[in-house]
Amino acid sequence: MKEPIKVAADNRRARHDYFIDETYEAGIALAGTEVKSIRAGKVSLRDSYADVQNGEVFLQNMHISPYDKGGRFNHDPKRPRKLLMHKREIKRLFGQTTQKGYTLIPLRLYFKTGKVKVELALARGKKLYDKRQDIAERDAQREIDRALSNKRREW
Repeated sequence: MKEPIKVAADNRRARHDYFIDETYEAGIALAGTEVKSIRAGKVSLRDSYADVQNGEVFLQNMHISPYDKGGRFNHDPKRPRKLLMHKREIKRLFGQTTQKGYTLIPLRLYFKTGKVKVELALARGKKLYDKRQDIAERDAQREIDRALSNKRREW
């Protein structure tokens, strides 16, 4: 039987600020105390992004709090962390991120079969009017759902 995926962190703001075109799954190279902090839920994906440098992908600005019982073996909370991906995926991402408006952002951090994985998205930034339109659509859908549920109660 497959082990369920346990989400450690979610970047909810990403779907509000970006159009998500493609998603990728990547492993991440971590120190032991970082894994323990992630298991404790002390991780933040806010304002983090990934970039391609010298044929390797690095996750920047992801904050993992130092482990309480780590002592001198603790890590730097905001150090760049290497993502583990296939060479052809990295080349493809490099080609797409050099286009204007595209960036790599992490959507969520999770455990899969005991390993920490990152769901990485190739995304385009939204303009203010796009965000307003999404909010209006969400409100309209909420009103429709509310009206339908009230109609069902009357039956």
